[in-house]
Amino acid sequence: MATTTPAGVRAHAKHGGGSSGDAPMTHRQIMEALSGLLLGMFAAILSSTIVTNALPEIVGDLGGGQSAYTWVVTASLLTMTASTPLWGKLADLFSKKVLVQIALCVFVLGSVVAGLAQNPGMLIGARAIQGLGAGGLSALAQIIMAAMISPRERGRYSGYLGATFAVATVGGPLLGGVITDTSWLGWRWCLYVGVPFAVVALLVLQKTLHLPLLKRRVKVDWAGAFFVTAAVCLLLVWVTFADDKYAWMSWQTAAMVGGSVVLALVFLFVESRAAEPIIPLRLFRNRTITLASLASLFVGIAMFAGTVYFSQYFQLARDKSPTMSGVMTIPMIGGLFVSSTVSGIVITRTGRWKSWLLAGGVLLTAGLGLLGTMRYDTPYWHIGVFMALMGLGVGMMMQNLVLCTQNQVAPGDLGAASSVVTFFRSLGGALGVSVLGSVMSSRISHYAQDTIGQLGPRERAAAAEASGSGAIPDMDLLPPSIRTWLESAYGHGIADIFLYVAPIALLAFLVTLFIKEVPLRTTGALAQAAEETAGAPAPQPSAEDAVNRTADGAGADATGTAARPLSAVAGTAHAEESAGGGF
Repeated sequence: MATTTPAGVRAHAKHGGGSSGDAPMTHRQIMEALSGLLLGMFAAILSSTIVTNALPEIVGDLGGGQSAYTWVVTASLLTMTASTPLWGKLADLFSKKVLVQIALCVFVLGSVVAGLAQNPGMLIGARAIQGLGAGGLSALAQIIMAAMISPRERGRYSGYLGATFAVATVGGPLLGGVITDTSWLGWRWCLYVGVPFAVVALLVLQKTLHLPLLKRRVKVDWAGAFFVTAAVCLLLVWVTFADDKYAWMSWQTAAMVGGSVVLALVFLFVESRAAEPIIPLRLFRNRTITLASLASLFVGIAMFAGTVYFSQYFQLARDKSPTMSGVMTIPMIGGLFVSSTVSGIVITRTGRWKSWLLAGGVLLTAGLGLLGTMRYDTPYWHIGVFMALMGLGVGMMMQNLVLCTQNQVAPGDLGAASSVVTFFRSLGGALGVSVLGSVMSSRISHYAQDTIGQLGPRERAAAAEASGSGAIPDMDLLPPSIRTWLESAYGHGIADIFLYVAPIALLAFLVTLFIKEVPLRTTGALAQAAEETAGAPAPQPSAEDAVNRTADGAGADATGTAARPLSAVAGTAHAEESAGGGF
């Protein structure tokens, strides 16, 4: 088996990897390498959130209804979810730099097509392409950070990632609202605005990101990628159309759920036989990885389903403009920004992360439960406090679930393990948005029917037409009495979504109780691989690392990688990216 050459390590050092082959990267070098990555993440998140407040107008302008509204969101989540494991595995086998540049190009393509959309179907298809690129960016950002930075120091830089997420999330709806409300621009520019950021990110990445390539002569598990994609897609198609095109208990449900189960079983069989599986099943022998994946599934449901419908609440239940809808979500984004940044700094100083997970679970559950009590006329400051609690919880849990997983895998499995946690979070989000979108429609109709009797005969006829067409109503065209009635129905129906999601967040908290805290390692993945594969003498373990191995026990061996030399995992390290790799 080939081993890392000293030249490969020196090349990495020469191009920003450190002052010497085994020296850690300085803060400046890391920030230079992360600059293009964070800019790419900003472009992807901005383009996702910028349409949030514009969606009611976009879907209405293209002639779609509530199902189209849900699918515009679900399409990107579906492709992001299905592609995440593949991006993660490719990162273990090929150039991470080239992969992140490809993801940006795919994202730009989807953005341009979305801006040219002439009907809901075209927009949904373009959003699916966007999701494919966003899946690569979200998976590769975590993987590249883990490759360069030790788990102990990663909390600090995860805070930068969280800050980027927060700025793009709060800036997107605000910018989208302004663009949508500006007559000479229009909503299509919301879909174009991420393109220049992505192009600049491509150029910056080419200049600043230089990683040695852990290259192995293996075949990609395309069969596994196909079957996991097919199983996820069939499951999401079922939950999206259930209770709309057919009943939850119907032959269509039986066929789709049965087909998804069969495809999942075939996927497990293929993975058990593959030399380089997309999702190595041995990873789940590690209790931390299994529990973190399960918790991420629940957090994804709570996070995505809890935020997607805020724009509908503020615009349809409170009669706010798209711009004001963005302003009103600031408390949630502020909470996420503060918690992700502060938790990252404290974790870097202390090496302890579990208390943040537990606190996040409590705050997320409390915030969602309180949001379930809101109505169309609830005082805004109440809603602001509830959203802030939810944001604090999401910020404490989202990044740290990935961090505790990365802390317990060998460099050769870093991409796969990171993408597994991201995959389950995206899967939870896609399932949550699909199911709860259907539930919300039925709850709004339920509350509308309960109060329609209070209207006069003529008003009842107008109300039935406004609520029964399947399209998102234009509140400005409705008489005051009907408008108040429909705002009340929307406010109560959307609040039910948060109420239903709160127990799921509680499940995430309960799962994190059983995750065993292992102190964070002080070496990054590249440093580990370089030391082992170059035949460098193993450094004397620090007291912290000794505690790490003792606490983890057989957990690392259970992944099937830590028990054998890393040279057998990493193969040959190359510095081809620094010599002109990438685009």
